[in-house]
Amino acid sequence: MSACVIRFALICLLSVLWIDLLPATEPLSIGTRRELFVDDALVDRLTGEAEIRLQHPVPREVVFRFDQPWEGSSSGYHTIIQDGDLYRLYYRGTHIEVSQGRISTGSHKPYYCYAESKDGIHWTRPELGIVEFQGSKQNNIILEGLGTHNFAPFKDENPECKPEARFKALAGLQNEGGLHAFQSADGIHWKRMQEKPVITKGAFDSQNLAFWDEDHKTYRTYFRVFTGGVTNSKTWKPEGIRAIQTATSDDFLNWSEGIDLVYADSPDEELYTNQVKPYLRAPHIRIGFPARYVERGWSESMRALPDPERRQLRASSVERYGTAISEGLLMASRDGVHFKRWNEAFLRPGIERTGTWQYGHQFIAEHLVETASDLPGAPNELSLYAAEDYWHGKGGALRRYSLRMDGFTSVHASLKGGELITQPIVFAGKALSVNFATSAAGSLWVELQTADGKPIEGFSLADSVELFGDTLDRKVTWRQGADVSTLAGKPVRLRFKLKDADLYSFQFQK
Repeated sequence: MSACVIRFALICLLSVLWIDLLPATEPLSIGTRRELFVDDALVDRLTGEAEIRLQHPVPREVVFRFDQPWEGSSSGYHTIIQDGDLYRLYYRGTHIEVSQGRISTGSHKPYYCYAESKDGIHWTRPELGIVEFQGSKQNNIILEGLGTHNFAPFKDENPECKPEARFKALAGLQNEGGLHAFQSADGIHWKRMQEKPVITKGAFDSQNLAFWDEDHKTYRTYFRVFTGGVTNSKTWKPEGIRAIQTATSDDFLNWSEGIDLVYADSPDEELYTNQVKPYLRAPHIRIGFPARYVERGWSESMRALPDPERRQLRASSVERYGTAISEGLLMASRDGVHFKRWNEAFLRPGIERTGTWQYGHQFIAEHLVETASDLPGAPNELSLYAAEDYWHGKGGALRRYSLRMDGFTSVHASLKGGELITQPIVFAGKALSVNFATSAAGSLWVELQTADGKPIEGFSLADSVELFGDTLDRKVTWRQGADVSTLAGKPVRLRFKLKDADLYSFQFQK
């Protein structure tokens, strides 16, 4: 045997021994929190015909038309807050006049406006008497002047938040110095927290968001940047592509340096808005709905899209105004920086009709809320809202879309069947609940395994009671019952076996 062969064999042996000596990966501690499949954090392997499948919202009714004189065809950058039994809608009131070779935004200056609802579907404009428009304060305007391009409020969930700052917001452009901090006691009457902007490095020409990040006990913001060029208060020469950065703060006034978001297995794309916020049923997971901006140029397909005459009219001023298209994406993160971004569209432009397949179409509002289903007896669902009918006419529109709870993605298997096995986890609680749906012929079984993948006696697949149906909350049982408390605090794996079924989430409950 040659010296080279012996040396190679020794290297292989040492490599194996070194791998065996590596410390095992720490199990993910999930306690009693709900877990979704919007990323790969819990997935060890998928077998058979199982896959993680992106789901899509269902279009519902137009819930709001921006047709008042202080609103208009470019009203946008919507924020929707669910505040107890009250739904709050914030939006920019602006109007565009499109003519041959010209786009004019001078019909009136931008305002920020407020509407409210008891069900998330039927909205009213309260007469607030705050800002004068054309000689009258009988309107729903809450803000004029600085910050009205992109005002983005949120309800502060920080337990140490002062009553006068129960609502906060970031807003501003580079020509206004950057992002300014606002506060309000009631979500309607606002004032700046200080005269100076709080974040100055960035582009900010989009909706720039913030919220209290309970998971990390800090305020977090997501804001617009460009990957190249210069974008400051003196020079506006953006280059590269539209991108997103994040920063954190202990007091909402002093912010860390912005850092770029990191995406796993995603191409460089133009991301216009970001719409990131903790998911209401699993706040350790931050869900974002960035708007993907795509310049397609002129082609036969472009000319075949809706409203060709209006498209050509917009392009006579700036070509991209007629040939760019936008749609909503889905992304998720557990640390606020590293995101799983689904490269396929979450909210496509949809069936061709007037006011769609435009630049500005399907910009999703920040953020989703819980609403009642219109099916009698059905559980509540998620509602998200997106813009359409931009650019032309008296005013644009906001359409509602619905999604089942936790229904962003699912582990799906065909009737031939497939399986998911999770990474080792440590849970708390007494019972396992699943959010799932099957066909009449479909089914779901669950096995609990040791960390090294061996079935646990009494919780094996053979002991599992078959599940079928369509529900947000079904308790998993085995022959001996549903109680899993003897395994709480110990590393385990979950094995899900599916046939013509979708698994949306699971949760160990007390």
